[in-house]
Amino acid sequence: MPEIGVIGGTGLYSLLEDAVEVPGDETFGPPSGPLSIGTVDGIEVAFLPRHGPGHRYPAHRVNYRANLWALRQAGVRAILGPCACGSLRPELAPGDVVVCDQLVDRTSGRADTYFDTVTNHVSLADPYCERLRGALLDAARAQDMTTHDGGTVVVISGPRFSTRAESRWFRQNGWDVVGMTQYPEAALAAELGICYATAALVTDYDAGLEDDPHSKPVTHDEVFAFFAENLDRMRAVLLGAIRAVGNNLPGCCDRTNGIEPPLPPS
Repeated sequence: MPEIGVIGGTGLYSLLEDAVEVPGDETFGPPSGPLSIGTVDGIEVAFLPRHGPGHRYPAHRVNYRANLWALRQAGVRAILGPCACGSLRPELAPGDVVVCDQLVDRTSGRADTYFDTVTNHVSLADPYCERLRGALLDAARAQDMTTHDGGTVVVISGPRFSTRAESRWFRQNGWDVVGMTQYPEAALAAELGICYATAALVTDYDAGLEDDPHSKPVTHDEVFAFFAENLDRMRAVLLGAIRAVGNNLPGCCDRTNGIEPPLPPS
């Protein structure tokens, strides 16, 4: 049973050796795709494509509950959830990696809890596991990537990008990067007692930089192209973090209060 999970783009499939696809548990509906279970230097790992094969599901249509549940039922106790993000600050340049320590939820309409019929107030004061964050930081630095220890990601629903006014407001609130997938992914991991961390690759400057007329708002094609150009480096970061964690998993993020999520009606 794999105890480490990776949720990422389909370009990360080649992360695993001898990968075998298995269907994921569908208690909370079908996950984005089948689980690919393979090894990294003998460490068993489960990979799940966040947006499905071929990037089928935009961020607001991802069944996050099904994805996290499928990984948990497969035995996963720690998840690395890399993502792309837009920078809100000039010092966070495209190509940099932000190993976030906080998030702000600005999404709406997403199924974001397992506790619809049973009350359980799970703490999300610190949404990211410190030990997994440390492994990602070391692995990104080992790739000579400009790496930022900590940062707040503001999560928007998408699929559209921010207006200039929204981007300005995010920046004025002290937030660092903007993305579309970290919520409710991190929160659902917390409800399941799973350690979770992200390495956010900066792909753009969101709506542009106000004091730089040459900084243009982000486009769909630019984001996908930039992430594709950096896939090899992101794969290396994840491999390094998996090797560092190995079979000595943190197990430090159980905030479930001993309450099991209720299953949906059959």
